[in-house]
Amino acid sequence: MKWNKQFEYPASMRSSIEGKRHYEITGKKLPSVTTILSATESEQKKSSLDQWRNLVGHDTARKITEEAAARGTAMHSILEHYVLGTNKLDMTETGTKAHEMAEEIIKRGLTNRLTEIWGSEVTLYYPGLYAGATDLVGIYDGVPSIIDFKQSNKMKRREWITDYFTQLGGYAMAHNHVYGTKITQGVNLICTKDNYYQEFIVDGQEFIDYQHEFLRRVDQYYDQIK
Repeated sequence: MKWNKQFEYPASMRSSIEGKRHYEITGKKLPSVTTILSATESEQKKSSLDQWRNLVGHDTARKITEEAAARGTAMHSILEHYVLGTNKLDMTETGTKAHEMAEEIIKRGLTNRLTEIWGSEVTLYYPGLYAGATDLVGIYDGVPSIIDFKQSNKMKRREWITDYFTQLGGYAMAHNHVYGTKITQGVNLICTKDNYYQEFIVDGQEFIDYQHEFLRRVDQYYDQIK
């Protein structure tokens, strides 16, 4: 695993507009990729989330969500330090669990597979449309890739996480547009709180289709806020 800092990624400042994440880049505030996906998610998905909250109770749902977010933040921090060649020690209960999850991703998802790093915690933007931050950009299994880490409370099925692939497509389009690259693969590396590792790779025509889907969602988002 080696660094190749061939691109100058922009500095950015996160901001919130009506509670929605935006990135300020070159003086312009752009909605984040996740803001766009959240605002344009299907009624079926919104209904499923509401049903889950009603089933477990809103207080329990909030606790589960907050604990998952804390684990995810801690896990991402540990993985970022690993990629940078430094250590992150967190002896809290959340930190200890996050270390275990990060180790699974390092052992099974990164070692001998991530051979070149172009950037870590990279801010990407498509001028005038959107911005976001991806965990890694580089060469994965020999292919230029956008790589995102995810924590999960339970194992995923591919058909459940299409928005993850759409998110990767948005990042790839932004990188290819601004830097003239040909990133053709998106990679999600996931570990559950029970230390089950999963990876999902999207490439070829499927990846192109998810990029088109993200553009459709961008159009939908801007139509909604007119």
